[in-house]
Amino acid sequence: MTTATKIARRKLSLLQLASELSNVSKACHLMGYSRQQFYEIRRNYQTHGADGLIDRLPGCKGPHPNRVDEKVEKAILDYCLEHPSDGCLKVAQQLVLAGVQVSAGGVRGVWSRHNLSTKPQRLLLLEQSVSKRKIKLSDEQIRLLEKFNPEFRERHIETRFTGDLIAVDTFFVGTLKCVGRIYLQSVIDCYSRYAWGRLYTSKLPVTAVHVLNEDVLPFCEKHDVQIRTILSDNGREYCGKAETHDYQLYLAINDIDHTKTKAKSPQTNGICERFHKTILQEFYQVTFRKKIYQDIETLQADLDQWLDKYNYERTHQGKMCCGRTPMETLEDGKNIWQEKLVA
Repeated sequence: MTTATKIARRKLSLLQLASELSNVSKACHLMGYSRQQFYEIRRNYQTHGADGLIDRLPGCKGPHPNRVDEKVEKAILDYCLEHPSDGCLKVAQQLVLAGVQVSAGGVRGVWSRHNLSTKPQRLLLLEQSVSKRKIKLSDEQIRLLEKFNPEFRERHIETRFTGDLIAVDTFFVGTLKCVGRIYLQSVIDCYSRYAWGRLYTSKLPVTAVHVLNEDVLPFCEKHDVQIRTILSDNGREYCGKAETHDYQLYLAINDIDHTKTKAKSPQTNGICERFHKTILQEFYQVTFRKKIYQDIETLQADLDQWLDKYNYERTHQGKMCCGRTPMETLEDGKNIWQEKLVA
């Protein structure tokens, strides 16, 4: 029983008690009502019956007189489809510039009636409108949909076997006294998450070539792994004129395809970004608190020890690893490639 129903029954009991006692004052005294309230209750009961005993909130019936008209409401909804991330104040200001007079409160009221008060709700409206009709999305709309859509957030780089795709990136380690700026050239097999890394005092193309020539390719030859494609960002150490750039020439000589990430989108090379976070938390932030390094060779030696542990002992939660070490996953991916060659 709701509170409104209980109050209506109490009012009805008041009318019945007054009829039985034939004394309005005494009935009001016993029930806790005033005579003015009694006559108002009786008038509502005589006019509307039992429905007249239910309390109703004051206010206008139907649309509020201050509600924006349909044209303004449509303009607000259309603007939300174009710019779903804008707040109510900015929407109001932009519409005023376009000749539509509306306040921030009016925009908020429209959003509230259409369940668009939050940014995810407005993005969902955009996604639903796109699915129903073919429209050309702006760069801003595409970026916001990718950011808030879980299908985009949970995307993975697809690789079929070991060596199918190798990701490379440059990570700024820090500055060592008497040495200068230190950079890490990291190379990761996207299938197995097996990683290589070398430290340098610059990030010239020759450093990116050196780590491939000294570490990656000799390892792949030893384990009978063929590198098909390398994924990098658009940094100067990886990109340049194909006929003169050291890195591009080296890949061409070794018959390795080169693909680049989308500009200003580090998540495209997310495997390297995640590896850099891991090595920062598990190695650099620990070792720099234990030891003071005077040269890059000592730091490289400790890094090599950590990489051995990372590749051969540390379990990995990558898509293909599933709790195995990168080396175990690499061997499994190598077998898949050899099976494809036989087939």
